Amino acid sequence: MTFINLSNHPFSTWSAEQLEAAKQYGELEEIAFPHIEPHASAEVVQMMATAYVTNILAHYPSEGLTVHIMGEQTFCYHVVRQLKNRGVCCVASTSERCVEELNDGRKLVQFAFVQFRVY
Repeated sequence: MTFINLSNHPFSTWSAEQLEAAKQYGELEEIAFPHIEPHASAEVVQMMATAYVTNILAHYPSEGLTVHIMGEQTFCYHVVRQLKNRGVCCVASTSERCVEELNDGRKLVQFAFVQFRVY
């Protein structure tokens, strides 16, 4: 069993609670999330997604594989759709947004991990 983190947030930035929840899915692995140009066409994004899926499935068996994917929404859609069609579990992380109003009018925003939710 393997848990791949495909997001802009590496394991080194995760809370102990989120890491422990991820370990329930298996051995932890990371794949860097790609930079996706905002002017990229839908076709380019779909091709990038297909390339990532091909790479993932070339290195990991689909059985027992979970991919945590968070990032640019159209890329995530295509990756999730393709992986799910091949029997791979895909999850998103959910968090609680905690906002503190500071005396100088600024806001301090922190996110507290809650759970992984299956796509």
